[in-house]
Amino acid sequence: MAVAAAGVAVVSLGVPVLTATARAQEASGAFDWFSKATAAGNSAGASAAQDKEATPEFVSQATAVDVIGDQDETLFQLTLTRGVTAEVYTLANPYRVIIDLPDVGFALSPEAGRDARGLVSSFRYGQFDKGKARIVLDTTGPVAIARARMENVRSGSGVVLTVALKPTEAIAFGEGTGGGRQPRAASNESTPTRPTRDASARPIVVIDAGHGGIDPGAVGAANLLEKNLVLSVAKKVQEQLETSGRFEVVMTRSGDVFVSLNDRLAVSKKAQADLFISIHADSIEETYAQSIKGATIYTLSERASDAEARAIAEKENASDLIAGLDAGDGEDNTDVKNILIDLMKRETANFSAEFSRTLVRSLKTNIRLSRDPQRSAAFKVLRQTHAPSVLVELGYVSNPEESRQMQSASWQVKVADSIVAAIESFFAKR
Repeated sequence: MAVAAAGVAVVSLGVPVLTATARAQEASGAFDWFSKATAAGNSAGASAAQDKEATPEFVSQATAVDVIGDQDETLFQLTLTRGVTAEVYTLANPYRVIIDLPDVGFALSPEAGRDARGLVSSFRYGQFDKGKARIVLDTTGPVAIARARMENVRSGSGVVLTVALKPTEAIAFGEGTGGGRQPRAASNESTPTRPTRDASARPIVVIDAGHGGIDPGAVGAANLLEKNLVLSVAKKVQEQLETSGRFEVVMTRSGDVFVSLNDRLAVSKKAQADLFISIHADSIEETYAQSIKGATIYTLSERASDAEARAIAEKENASDLIAGLDAGDGEDNTDVKNILIDLMKRETANFSAEFSRTLVRSLKTNIRLSRDPQRSAAFKVLRQTHAPSVLVELGYVSNPEESRQMQSASWQVKVADSIVAAIESFFAKR
């Protein structure tokens, strides 16, 4: 039996529970199948052995995952060291199934989620927020959650969460069962007058390590994850700036956790940043991976400087979708245009361009740059009127040679040295 495309299923070890939305649907018969769903054991059935298996940092650990089935029905199965409560729902644009868990750790193969099977084209997992983990299944089209249950494993300790998916029609799917449950963050594009700071105050630099948590970013040679690389570099920049004593440093993230693009903008705005630097790395399809390499610095523009810049901006702007956020309505180019007008009034755009040039000069003494190292596009994370901002793509993790270099501590220190030198030079002129 298929579930109606409304409501959010909440599954735990024992009889599954329904959210208030789902209970309303149940009253009308839409969730009749779910009210009868049962699982072996109950929430008190977690053994002492299961308690020991869960690491102190997490309430439970995911130790195995499997996707089986075909286009008629696909099962997603996740093995956990102990039972937890899981919320399961769907989202559209693109079609996804979201599984929200409490503070669950993942001890899974780095290859997990990359291969297509049945109705699931790929999936990803990771920390979504403090005390919250998330799994996002990308599906080949609109799907219905046919059933969802959590059961004790038949031998040994642990539990298995099973989510069964069946194809459905786009009209029946609508916005998905989770459509509208995640309100979009308030826009940060209208910035109030900034409070006056003492002229002797240290400049505030916001360092933004891209991606994180459930959003791995680009995946390179030898399973190098962009989110780990850029956080390592960001921390080295932070350490050097703080050691100098001349700057106040704010990090948008300091660990492996997902931070939405709106929240990154909000951090910068709240900190009253004097400079915002977003650190990333790129990848390209295997055909060109051997030949394409080098760092690039991007600034905000209404129209991309070239097709490649536009493609990279679209990829980075999709970070929230990758993490399973409801994107809501698309953003109009008018939004970017209005921001740019405001930027020009404040001369922020000129300062962004100036820092971009300074950073290019500094980086080229230590690492390889791309053939066109200064570009521009409509990056959402750069849409801030209060501070000069740039996005740095450190290079291509898809290039085997560059990927090896990026993983070395000496390379990362050289990059941090260059970024810090550019920051010092930029503020020395102001």
